[in-house]
Amino acid sequence: MSTTFQLDTATSRANPTPAPMKRLTIPAIRRRKRDGVTAEPIVMLTAYTARQAQLLDAHCDLLLVGDSLGQVIYGLPSSVPVTLDLMIAHGAAVVRGSYHAAVIVDMPFGAYEQSPQQAFASAARVLKETGCAGVKLEGGAAMAETVRFLTERGIPVMGHVGLTPQAVNILGGYNARGRSDAEADKIVADTQALDQAGAFAVVIEGVVEPIAIAATKAVSCPTIGIGASARCDGQVLVTEDMLGMFERVPRFVKRYADVASVVTEAAAQYAAEVRDRSFPGTEQTYQPK
Repeated sequence: MSTTFQLDTATSRANPTPAPMKRLTIPAIRRRKRDGVTAEPIVMLTAYTARQAQLLDAHCDLLLVGDSLGQVIYGLPSSVPVTLDLMIAHGAAVVRGSYHAAVIVDMPFGAYEQSPQQAFASAARVLKETGCAGVKLEGGAAMAETVRFLTERGIPVMGHVGLTPQAVNILGGYNARGRSDAEADKIVADTQALDQAGAFAVVIEGVVEPIAIAATKAVSCPTIGIGASARCDGQVLVTEDMLGMFERVPRFVKRYADVASVVTEAAAQYAAEVRDRSFPGTEQTYQPK
């Protein structure tokens, strides 16, 4: 039985609580794919806070602390400004709020591209200061040496190919990738390079479906699709997208709820009751004994 930190809603403080099961491990995730087949697809969602992790944990194999928190949480125009300190702070919160899913933390732009040594220093900080199971970095064959360097030194790495948001300035936007033969061949080759370098899984994002299928078939490690194909070995979405927290719905997102409307309606009702002085009522105030 493992121990984690869960929120005590009576005090809003984190207290050690025994967890009812052991956390999934990276080797267990890797073994989901046997002889090119993943009988049980891998479920991954993003999480940025302890409470969000608590709500998602039982349903997910992997929780990704994505650098998408730059846009989702902080209102930044892209993930490029996100810092290593920011990723570590949110990564630690998600680890504290979970006990079942393996937690993966994105390496932010500028924290790993310079050299394998820089990547190791950054990734070591992430693992030490968050307690997460592994890190994710963007890039294909160009990052294979770094992936090998990290995995050989005990740091599990998830790769990321296709539409790589940190490279938005080079790509010129968030359009689907793999429409040309040359780009399609590169995506498959990039996925293979990461697999051969030791990545335990590879995210394939924003890629035309036949290319995502070809890349999945070409590697022994699991692939995680987002805007790719149901025939990838697993799927990931930004949780706020699939919960309907934003007006814009990317093509690859299915909205499973309309949480934004729930929040808006609750806030409107609260505001009305404050203004007509019906809140707080007797039930929410302390009366003389």
